[in-house]
Amino acid sequence: MSILQGRNVVVVGTQWGDEGKGKLVDWLTESAQGVVRFQGGHNAGHTLVINGVKTALHLIPSGIMRPAVKCYIGNGVVLSAAKLFDEIAQLEQAGIEVRSRLRVSAACPLILPFHAAIDIARECAREQSGVEKIGTTGRGIGPAYEDKIARRALRVQDLAHPDRFAARLRDLLALHNHILSTYLGSAQIDFGAALQPFVSAGQVLFDAVYDQAMQHATLLRPMVADVSRELNDAYLRGDKLLFEGAQGTFLDVDHGTYPFVTSSNCVAGNASAGAGVGPGLLHYVLGITKAYCTRVGGGPFPTELDWQTPGTPGYHMSTVGAETGVTTGRSRRCGWFDAALLKRSAQVNGLSGLCITKLDVLDGLPELQLCVGYLQDGAVTDILPMGADDIAHCKPVYETLAGWQGSTRGITQYDHLPAAARHYLQRIEQVSGVPVHMISTSPDRDHTITLRHPFLA
Repeated sequence: MSILQGRNVVVVGTQWGDEGKGKLVDWLTESAQGVVRFQGGHNAGHTLVINGVKTALHLIPSGIMRPAVKCYIGNGVVLSAAKLFDEIAQLEQAGIEVRSRLRVSAACPLILPFHAAIDIARECAREQSGVEKIGTTGRGIGPAYEDKIARRALRVQDLAHPDRFAARLRDLLALHNHILSTYLGSAQIDFGAALQPFVSAGQVLFDAVYDQAMQHATLLRPMVADVSRELNDAYLRGDKLLFEGAQGTFLDVDHGTYPFVTSSNCVAGNASAGAGVGPGLLHYVLGITKAYCTRVGGGPFPTELDWQTPGTPGYHMSTVGAETGVTTGRSRRCGWFDAALLKRSAQVNGLSGLCITKLDVLDGLPELQLCVGYLQDGAVTDILPMGADDIAHCKPVYETLAGWQGSTRGITQYDHLPAAARHYLQRIEQVSGVPVHMISTSPDRDHTITLRHPFLA
């Protein structure tokens, strides 16, 4: 008897996040039966535009916008149950059924209010001491991953055992309150309205945290699952699965511009560990990359432009591209496309193909600069170095290409693009060594050019 087997696609950001992964995951979900988040937390921000209506997701996989598609939150995600239920409520108000289609790994570490308090206090301490801020979202993602790695995290499965949960919560609170009050001096810090019910005189309160967690335990119970087993079963029965990464390659804790990184592995290989499937089940890796570069928060950015002065190319990118962070509301720094950075991303992700997003933002620029390498210590390298210190000393080597005056917005046929736009895409292929398989020409899900479909390639 033959065994059916599906085909699985991993979607990752190849820059510093905000590349437009949400739209592409939503678009590709038309061909999938399941969508999986495998890392990060509600520090992600995926914006979908469907028939002109914008929806922002932070934790629930982008495939939730497609009826009948199952969505999975894998063990590699750190879970804020409070934010999960906020997001569910917003989707349900829009008429989208969520709870019967969402499966949450019992092994997800929980983000609790003291994690956010630690996160905020640390960034304040850095700022007050004159040290450059990391640029975290203040959501508690990093401290939650620290507890996971230190083997003291409370996980979703612990919610089913109230007495055990309470005892371990007391131990964790003792530790984190000591850090808050003694090391970080949190009494001087404004934690904001969201944390006010949980924090008093610089201390996170046990009763408030415990009571909220037990409320969430009841609501979560029907959605908790052995996600690893369910995904492997789905594959064997022939389902196509889409693995959705959050953030971007150069925010990866190992391969990014350390220390200006997130707290998890954002690269394609972590789809295996963060969801509980073997690496042999990752058949195609789609790298999402903007037609230019952006970055939120601190850290090196070799091709950064002046994006605040009207009339400059950087300002054009910032305003036409509406470059504001979905999660934080911060303005994104903007710069020219960095093909040397993309080469490093292709190396660590094993990219099968590229999707270039926001091509339409470059409409009207008379010429474009494409970074093809860096001058570093008197020599030219064609690939991004590792670590923030080395990158900070790099000077981009640019190649000048002609811009185009015609509009690319909404085009769905490759040969309808202006000749200069096609040449720009071809040059990205040549320098990076990765074929362009898809092009997005607006935020709308239908404005997509497909040269090679990832589920059929």
